[in-house]
Amino acid sequence: MTAVVSAEPIAATVAQVVGEGPEGIGWGVCLADGTTGSVLAEHRSHELFPTASVGKVLLLLEVARALEHGGLGARELLGPLPEDEVADSGLWHHLRVERLPAEDLAALVGAVSDNLATNVLLRRVGGLRAIDDLAELHGIRHVTLHDRVRDVRGPGDPPALSTATPAALVDLVLRLEHGELVSSGVCDRVTGWLALDTDLSMVASAFGLDPLAHSVPDRGVRLWNKTGTVPGTRADTGLVGVLQRRVAFAVVACWDDASAPASRDVVLGGMRRIGESVVTALRA
Repeated sequence: MTAVVSAEPIAATVAQVVGEGPEGIGWGVCLADGTTGSVLAEHRSHELFPTASVGKVLLLLEVARALEHGGLGARELLGPLPEDEVADSGLWHHLRVERLPAEDLAALVGAVSDNLATNVLLRRVGGLRAIDDLAELHGIRHVTLHDRVRDVRGPGDPPALSTATPAALVDLVLRLEHGELVSSGVCDRVTGWLALDTDLSMVASAFGLDPLAHSVPDRGVRLWNKTGTVPGTRADTGLVGVLQRRVAFAVVACWDDASAPASRDVVLGGMRRIGESVVTALRA
C-alpha cells in the first residue's frame, strides 16, 4: 500500500506563513507527495520568481548527461579562464589548486553552490545554449538558467541568474527522484551531488540534519536539495523522505532587501515552519 502524506498540517502552515508577517514579502510555494505527485499545498505556485542559484540544477543535469554520454570525462581537468572568475558562493576561489576534475567541480556546485565551478562547467558543456537545448528536449519548462554567475549584474545583464515557478521546480524534483530525466543513472548523479548541499538554512533547517554529513539518511531522514540566495531572495527546493513517505518541495520568498532587511529573518522563520509541518506529516 502506498504511504500517503497528509496534506492538512502542511497546507495549514503554508496558509499561516504566507498570510502573516510584514507586507512586501512575496511567497511562492509548492509541495507535493513524492510518491503520488499529488499537490499538498501551494501558493502562487505557477508564478515566475527569481530563484538565484537554484537554476544550477539544470547545469548539473547537463554535466551528468555529458558524463554518461562520453562528451565529458569525469577526471578531465578543468580550470578557469579570465571571464570565468567570480567570488561569493563557493570554495574554489579560496583554494590554490588551479585545475580540478570535472566531476569534482559538479560536487562543489552541489555542496556549496560554487560559483567559479559553475562558470567553468557551464563554458565546458557548451554554455547556456546547451542548457536550453536540454530543457527543451526533456520538456523542462518554467525553470531557466539565464546567465553565468557574475560578481555584479549590470543593466545589460539578465536581472536574475535563474527564474522558475514553484510548481515547475517540484515537477523537476519529482522527475529527478523518479529517474525520468535522460536516464536513471543521470538522475542518480544529480541527486547525489545535491545530497551534499551544506545550506540547510531554509526549509531544510527543520529536519535536524548534520549540514556537513547527510549524503546518507541521518536519523531516518533522507534529503537532497538546492538553495538560492541573493539579497532579497531565498529559495529552497528538493526532496525529503522518511521511511516510505516523501515530499517534494519548492519554497521561494522575495522582498526589497534595501528597505526591509529584517524581512530575511521573517522569511527564514517561515521557511523553517513549513519544513516543520513537512516533518510532522512525514512522521504521522
